[in-house]
Amino acid sequence: MKIITTPIADLIILEPKVFGDHRGFFMETYSEQSFRESGLHYSFVQDNHAKSSERGVLRGLHFQGPPKAQAKLVRVIRGSVYDVAVDIRKNSPTFGRWYGLELSSENKLMFLIPRGFAHAYCSLEPDTEFIYKVDNLYAPEWEDGIIWNDPDLRIPWPVNNPVLSVKDQALPSFAELRTPFI
Repeated sequence: MKIITTPIADLIILEPKVFGDHRGFFMETYSEQSFRESGLHYSFVQDNHAKSSERGVLRGLHFQGPPKAQAKLVRVIRGSVYDVAVDIRKNSPTFGRWYGLELSSENKLMFLIPRGFAHAYCSLEPDTEFIYKVDNLYAPEWEDGIIWNDPDLRIPWPVNNPVLSVKDQALPSFAELRTPFI
């Protein structure tokens, strides 16, 4: 597994070794031992799987506040997404900065998003399937978020009118963060 750093500390891209031939491919998507040898100390406790039936489905920007914050290891197994993480760690030198990349079933990249980041993704094609591991259980009472089109963040989403849940339409702005990370 190759570790690719981003301009935001602790936010990394993982490129797995893919062994392919005329039959298809094989890749290891997670190994506790490989993670620890690479200095990545996460204990994942839950796997999630989401399908976006059409292009332009945008989910997020979501996070869980302390003490139920979650780190995520995300990847796409069918289709593609534009994936974004926003640094919401108040004491971080990159507080309020975001990083985005395309994840797809073709590029097989994985994105490791530590605690203290809001996360969102937008499907780039129909029937996109997105899976992710988290290191803390879902706790709806600690759930929070930021509106997808926040004017301070200025994320250049690949769609102008995304398909959103009712809950995601009502998220507050970045300036109104209810659950600060310290």
